[in-house]
Parts: sequence; structure tokens; C-alpha cells
Amino acid sequence: MEIVSYVGYENSSRFDFDEILESLRERFFDHFNHYKRYDSQETYSYREPVLFPDCSAIKNLCKNTGRAIDIVVQKWKIISIAFAGVVCSALLFTLFHSAYTYSQKFPSKIELKNSYDAEIELLTKAMTTFALEDSRDYDSDGTLLNSSKVSEKDMEKLFRQPVKFQTYKVQQGDTISGITKKFGLNNISTLIAVNDIGNVRTLCAGQKLKIPSLDGLFYTVQKGNSLAGLSSKFGITMEDLLDVNELDSATLSVGQVLFIPGAKLDMNKLQQAMGELFKCPIQGKYRLSSLFGPRKDPFTGARSNHTGVDMACPTGTPIVAASTGTVAFTGVSPVFGNYVIIRHANGYQSLYGHMSKILAHKGQWVSQGSQIGLVGSTGYSTGPHLHFTVYKNGKLVDPLTLIK
Repeated sequence: MEIVSYVGYENSSRFDFDEILESLRERFFDHFNHYKRYDSQETYSYREPVLFPDCSAIKNLCKNTGRAIDIVVQKWKIISIAFAGVVCSALLFTLFHSAYTYSQKFPSKIELKNSYDAEIELLTKAMTTFALEDSRDYDSDGTLLNSSKVSEKDMEKLFRQPVKFQTYKVQQGDTISGITKKFGLNNISTLIAVNDIGNVRTLCAGQKLKIPSLDGLFYTVQKGNSLAGLSSKFGITMEDLLDVNELDSATLSVGQVLFIPGAKLDMNKLQQAMGELFKCPIQGKYRLSSLFGPRKDPFTGARSNHTGVDMACPTGTPIVAASTGTVAFTGVSPVFGNYVIIRHANGYQSLYGHMSKILAHKGQWVSQGSQIGLVGSTGYSTGPHLHFTVYKNGKLVDPLTLIK
């Protein structure tokens, strides 16, 4: 007997059940042929054994099982195809996203308009106006402007007297320069150094300051220091050091604190205390794609003056405030795209351009390092980067000279 494999679907089974059952029936009949049951009063009688009284239920079960298997197989095929589709879609999305991100690193052509020069002029005026709102009254080394100069003769007299200290409680509206002038001192670094002020913007009403009777700063004696060496280092006579500090001997001990009359903080420490040292606005990896000053226009090739520095980095890179200040303006222009202007102390103003998103708002006070936006390529731009401009008292300065 030949068993035919399953080739049908709805109306077919995998096997010919009728033929199989008939074959089994014949085999059992041959085996139990002429089987008789003995009866004392009757002769032996033939009785057909009932081996398979009803096979329809089994047949239906087998058929339904076969169909169920077919359905499961078909469903698994559909699920497999759907899963493969999802995987392929994810791969395609990743591929296109990577390609787009990669393409953003390259310049893209934009249409130039005649309004750009006017726009730059407008923003420059805005920056100048903001910057001039806050000018300072001391020079680069901390000496007060227009202060009365002490004659050499009077200076000698001061240096030969012991330094005296008094305490002053900061009042509302006080400034470091105002307090310096109030007590007849000439350099703001004196109060900063004597009171170990890390940032003058942290001064608040009610705070107590130590005020010396003359300009100078404290110095802690280090191993190997001598009075003669300190005299040479600070340009002060040994006699002045002895008199100001009321020393009976020229012998110094490690850890001893001396007051050095007439000494000033170095420019770097003074700038740091006055909030003039700027932090790099991009804390991640970046590339300086354009420096401050003369350059070729990236679109026209013509010579132009670049008002800041360009820091190329991926779109979405966080932009932080280079220094503590107040957000003076946020807006959108064809030149700088989405941009933010921050007003800082001492006549400084900074601009951050080409943002993909602005995260600060006008009037907001931001500390140094606060996130104010995300890098983008909006406005007059050839690719994702930050344009960083700094003004000081209405004049452009090279930002890289301020970033430490």
C-alpha cells in the first residue's frame, strides 16, 4: 500500500485515513479468523471482533491537528516576515540618521542677501550699547582711575608705620572699587587679597571685610624664604618689611604671615576674582574652524573681519555661559541664527550664535558654566558650530585672550 504525502490545504488530509483503517481491519481479521466463543448448549458461532468501532472522531482529530499545524506554520511565517521588516526598518533608520549626521559636518550652500551687512551692524550696535551700560573705574592692574596719587615721601612714611586693620560691614549697593576708595586705598586687589575673595560678585550686604591701613597683601612664608629674598622679590626694603610687620628680627619661620606693603595681585588672579576670566563655552571636543580677525568669507572668498571665533562640533552639543552675567537678549537673525547675548561685569558682553535651540531667556541671571543653548547651524553658517564673540567697553576683543 502506498502512502501519498500531503499536498492539499482546506479539503485534504495528510494521509488517506480510510485506506489505512481498512488495511488494519483486514490484518486483524486474518489474525482472529474463525474465532469462536464456546457455549455448552450452542455450537460455536463466529463473531467479528470490534477493534475499531468508530474511527470518525480520530479522523477528525487528525485532520484538525494537521490544519492547526498549518495555521501555526503560516502564522510563524507572518511573524518572521514582520520581525525581519522591523529589523530592516531599524537598520535603514540608523543608516539614514548616521548619513544625515555625517553630512552636517560639511558646509552647505546658502543664499546670500544684501541685508547681512545691515544685520551685523545692527547687532554690533546692540552689543556696544549693552556693554557700555557697565564700565569700570580701575585699570588692568586694579589701580583706581582718577584716584589721588600718594607721593613717594608720604609712601615712605606709610611704610614705616605698622599696618592697622579695621572691620567694615558691606552695605547694600557697595562695590569693591567703592569700598577701596572710601578707605583711602588705591588698588582693589588689596581688599581682594586680604579678604581672600575668590569672586567679587559673591559680596553681599552684611558681609564683614578686613580693611588695612595701606595697600598691600598677605604673604605666607615658605620654606627657604628670607627677609632679604622677599625684599628683592616685591621691591620693598627690608626696613619697610620690618616696620610694617613690627618685626624685631629678620629671622622668618615657615607659615609666618607677613603684610607686603604696596604689593598687588598678579593680573591673572585679579581677572579671576573680578570675573574677567572666561570659561570655554564648549566643554566637549571642538575644532577652531575660524579665528578672530581677518579671514576669507567662507561663501564668497572675499576678505572680511571675523568678529569672534568659531568652534565646530556636532549639532546638539551643549553651550555654556563663558562667565557669570545676565542674559541681555535672545533672538533670531539671518546672520547669527538663534543667538544669545550675555552682559557681564566690568564692561564685558558675549554673544553665542548659530544655536539649534536657545535654553536661556532675557533677564535670566546665569552663572559661569550654566547651559544656555545647543550647537546648531542656523543663520549664516556652513555647518554646525558655535560663533563666540566678546565685547569689552564697546570694542571687540579676541575671545581666546580671555579663555583660561
